[in-house]
Amino acid sequence: MVIIVIAGLSSLRAQNTKVKYEPKGKWLFEAPYAPEGFTSGTIEVGTAENKLTATISFTGNETKIPLDNVKFENDNLTCSIFIEGATILISLKFDDLDKMSGKAVTPDGEIPLILNREKKK
Repeated sequence: MVIIVIAGLSSLRAQNTKVKYEPKGKWLFEAPYAPEGFTSGTIEVGTAENKLTATISFTGNETKIPLDNVKFENDNLTCSIFIEGATILISLKFDDLDKMSGKAVTPDGEIPLILNREKKK
């Protein structure tokens, strides 16, 4: 009987434990419906001066472009980038510890995004 009670309490505690998502790291992204040259690359999230920062680089171009207004609240990562004369708003949510999905909102519409955390070698 005692074992059943302990097992029940353990499962209740596990259900109340919230997963702590960590956005910092290097993420590989895919945006298959984006214009050519913007369909894949990496987003690197870090910190500087106690603020969240991020850069983006596109496959075939190693230039790292800083992302603006980087925020992580309620397991959602949001930021923006000014590119080709327009501000693009990016909104992502965690699907699991190593995967995020979301969208980039452009003047031409929404583009789905999928990000996978780069595995450490």
